[in-house]
Amino acid sequence: MPESPLSASPYELLGVAADADEATLRAAYRRALREAHPDTGGDPAKFHAVQSAWALVGTPAARAAFDRGRGTVGTAPSREAWAPAAPRPRRDSRPLARSYGHPGGLSRERYLESIREWVGRGASLPDPYDPALVRGAPRGIRHLLADALAEEASARALATLGIAYTIWHDVATDAAGHGLPPKLDHLVLGPTGLFAIQSEDWGGPVALKRGELVGEALAGERPFKALAARAKAIGRAAKAKPTALMIVVPDDHAGEPLELGGSVRGAVVALVRRSRLASAVREGLPGSAHLGGTEVMEVRSRLQAVVRFA
Repeated sequence: MPESPLSASPYELLGVAADADEATLRAAYRRALREAHPDTGGDPAKFHAVQSAWALVGTPAARAAFDRGRGTVGTAPSREAWAPAAPRPRRDSRPLARSYGHPGGLSRERYLESIREWVGRGASLPDPYDPALVRGAPRGIRHLLADALAEEASARALATLGIAYTIWHDVATDAAGHGLPPKLDHLVLGPTGLFAIQSEDWGGPVALKRGELVGEALAGERPFKALAARAKAIGRAAKAKPTALMIVVPDDHAGEPLELGGSVRGAVVALVRRSRLASAVREGLPGSAHLGGTEVMEVRSRLQAVVRFA
């Protein structure tokens, strides 16, 4: 999986400025390594992260390559991984789910507007996805790009559900949440229910606690409360009550592939790793109502009549 725009840079992991001299960088690496070493009570994941950071900036050649945005493949920021991807030829001939809307479209649009405004009106911006540019942008701007990537990745996974499912992306609602635009990332309808789904990347781990997400990276957000409000707005317009509320995060940001958190207004709440998304929808969530064939067709017709895109 490509690195997130919100991932800490090697300099941030080592606790130094990006322009630190070689001696300062090396001293910071040794200090971070000692603090994170598992044999002295440190965190194994942090220990591995420190080693990976050093591999990227520990030598003059590697550091220069990283600073130019051309570090080691698979570990350094990648312009190709962040820019809009060209359609890929399919190797699988099975029918895909019916899909409407543009996943990640609004998030990318807001990112491009924000990065241009941050650089300065009238200033040249040859490549808005240049890793060095993205890395230097404020967190809020990087979060917009991370969200777009998350939504696009979820859309690719959901497309594999097959023709029994219908998916709407970037659905406009009249209910916004914590600084976010009034839209629902994905609405999925099929025999296993009506799923309201938010795809997210907060740049760090999150967990379910009493029906809501918690984690240092959330900065006061209440994602499930906002998701429930958006789902309710759409359900009210279509007279179709969502059966599940799902938040999808990168695999290493959730402790379990699928974690349930009770229900909100009759909809089962779940935190899902991205790799588990398609199977979770296909199987249905425990305790979530399934829909009969006639009911699916009726709900689809009502949704098609009211869905608008952000």
